[in-house]
Amino acid sequence: MFNGIEHTAIATPNPEALANWYASNLEMPIVHTYDGNYFVRAADGSMLEIIPSEGEALDAKIKTPGIRHLAISVDDFEAGVAEIEAKGIEIFTNVNIKGNRLAFFHDLDGNIIHLIWREKAIG
Repeated sequence: MFNGIEHTAIATPNPEALANWYASNLEMPIVHTYDGNYFVRAADGSMLEIIPSEGEALDAKIKTPGIRHLAISVDDFEAGVAEIEAKGIEIFTNVNIKGNRLAFFHDLDGNIIHLIWREKAIG
């Protein structure tokens, strides 16, 4: 009955700019817009809905309660990191944890994103 997460929403003061950032930097084209909301879709079909924000942003850190990061799977970790860095995006952490490669960076609004390559699939 419950098939999975269809999308996750990110609130931002400039939805169009953030949607274009995901399209340009993470190969997630804009697939739908309405009333100032933008949907971007990854190659695997997962989506982000980018919506207009209201109020002040929280000073969220990597372990502040709530959703803390988006993990983007890659087939070639080194090539993914090189592409992100070539676009002028700073990787602030690059680690190997038990065979899992992770490279953390921020999107246009400072949300935490990381590339992930797993030595073994989960499940």
